[in-house]
Amino acid sequence: MEEIILQQAATFVTDLFENKLSPKNLYHNIAHTERVLENVTKISKYENCNAHDIFLLKLAAWFHDTGYTVVEDVGHEFKSVEIIKQFFDQISISEEDKLLVEKLILVTQSNLPPKTHLEQIMKDADCAHVASNDFFDISEQLRLELIYKKEEEILELDWFLKNKQFLEKHSFYTTYAIQKLQPQKEINEYHLNQKITKLEEKRANKSANKKTGRGVETLFRVQLKNHIELSAIADTKANILLSVNAIIISVVLSNLVPKLDNESNLFLVYPTLILLTFSVISIVLSVISTRPNISNVTVTKEMIVNNRTNILFFGNFYKMNLKDFEWGIDYLISNEDTLYNSLTKDLYYLGLVLERKYRLLRITYTVFMIGIVISAISFVVSYNFFINIF
Repeated sequence: MEEIILQQAATFVTDLFENKLSPKNLYHNIAHTERVLENVTKISKYENCNAHDIFLLKLAAWFHDTGYTVVEDVGHEFKSVEIIKQFFDQISISEEDKLLVEKLILVTQSNLPPKTHLEQIMKDADCAHVASNDFFDISEQLRLELIYKKEEEILELDWFLKNKQFLEKHSFYTTYAIQKLQPQKEINEYHLNQKITKLEEKRANKSANKKTGRGVETLFRVQLKNHIELSAIADTKANILLSVNAIIISVVLSNLVPKLDNESNLFLVYPTLILLTFSVISIVLSVISTRPNISNVTVTKEMIVNNRTNILFFGNFYKMNLKDFEWGIDYLISNEDTLYNSLTKDLYYLGLVLERKYRLLRITYTVFMIGIVISAISFVVSYNFFINIF
């Protein structure tokens, strides 16, 4: 008789799930019900339950989640009791057994501790997935179910943290579960903690990369490019001054100086000397503005680790041997803070070099301009003075 009732229960619940259960129930469905039924059978037999108790447990297992056909989540256990009462009208079972089955269904509430041996079996059977080899796959089904029902994202790390909290609070009650299921549960907890650690590191790296992401890399790339272009412009300007003043000196030495021994050209002496003097000063300043400045400090590993140097600039690393330089580059690659600190130093010192170049160039252009003006004035004054005398 009891086997017939269980067959009727299987048909009743299967039809109910097929016709009324939402497709959102990726976890609480017929597959979960069958797993709980299998667990109930294993545990009750190991716990030496009699046939009638096993029958009541199986009946409760079939109906314990049928309430999901009525509500999405909260209070589904009470709806399951209402549904099994409808089934009770179709079968012959004692009131005492009905009440016991209803209690077995209600004990599956997560916050309700079991009071009897049968309730302990039911509780362990319902939560046996925590000790399953497929724990993470089953857990993912539950996560997706909640996502579809609540229509909001549940991040994998947040979900794993909730699983961790659940496993820490969860306890098995029966001898079977403690001996047979607890070891696998602990293994699952270990793997869960590993996954949490990896995801937390990944999240931390993402958070850090917000500071060192594409925007920051673009900033350094553009600014370094601008500094290099400005440096090239400064060198070009210095080269122009060098070329112009070299031509002036060449012309003066080849055309004016040979004529100075003639008394009629004595008025050219002072203007020529003034022009040559300012041209030489301009050349010297142009050379100084483009002359590279190389550090004499020997870079050490300690200086790299403590961010006291920048080995990205050749003037700093040229004294290092290849092995130490390779170590320094590897250290920068594996330590983003140090890498970006070095790039910042590189940008800063390039700025200082540019400031020095443009300051000297400004002085050079000023000297050149003043020299040309004074030379021209001196030619006029000297010529007039010479004419008036002679």
